Amino acid sequence: MLDTDALQLTVHEGIAHLTLNRPAKRNAINTAQIEALDAAFRSLGEDIHAVLLTGAGEHFCAGLDLAENSVNQPVDVLRISQRWHKVFHDLQFSGKPVVAVLQGGVIGGGLELALAAHVRVAERSAFFQLPEGRRGIFVGGGASVRVARIIGADRMTEMMLTGRRYTAEEGCRLGLAHYLAEPGDGLRLATELARTIAQNSALSNWACIQAVSRIHDMSMQDGLFTESLTAALLQSTPEARERMEAFLTGKTR
Repeated sequence: MLDTDALQLTVHEGIAHLTLNRPAKRNAINTAQIEALDAAFRSLGEDIHAVLLTGAGEHFCAGLDLAENSVNQPVDVLRISQRWHKVFHDLQFSGKPVVAVLQGGVIGGGLELALAAHVRVAERSAFFQLPEGRRGIFVGGGASVRVARIIGADRMTEMMLTGRRYTAEEGCRLGLAHYLAEPGDGLRLATELARTIAQNSALSNWACIQAVSRIHDMSMQDGLFTESLTAALLQSTPEARERMEAFLTGKTR
């Protein structure tokens, strides 16, 4: 069941809007919120063509709720980390394009969650940080894979050792976000992007989400072969033929 104390879900015109709903805790992630995210994504049907992911209040997400997780035993930490991995993986590979709006702190687990989204809009108030080294802990929600892929292992190591903050502008340059928005304008821009994405072929969106990341993990030859198979699958569908014909005849841009 969706825990509305932790997460709010609304749907409008085929776009689901998920809001992390613990503003007093800077949307720090606890077990209830992880389970709510999982339940929300499992509840999205074929009528949902894109997802907006936002955080209530001044911050997107301050990461792991240390108040709930400061005295766990090693086996508990292992299980929590693996649970985060599964939920974030399912978010990234559900087949639903996810557009995240980032403001204020995008810290630790909040950055791990943000990078599971496919399109990221950062308002100028956003800042990115991995302070785990300063807290005596280590990342556990996938940062060593997702963050390191984007900014490199060397830069990620420096972030963790020093607690360095990157501004919204710096995050965009590094690839932690794709779009920069003025304060309060992130949701408008993200909604426009989500509507544009929702107009794509559902199969094309699915292929972009499923294929590109996996091809990145392959050898060059395996990746090229998989790309050819994916292109052959999509280009031969009736919908693809209709869309290409509409473009060629000037009916669409």
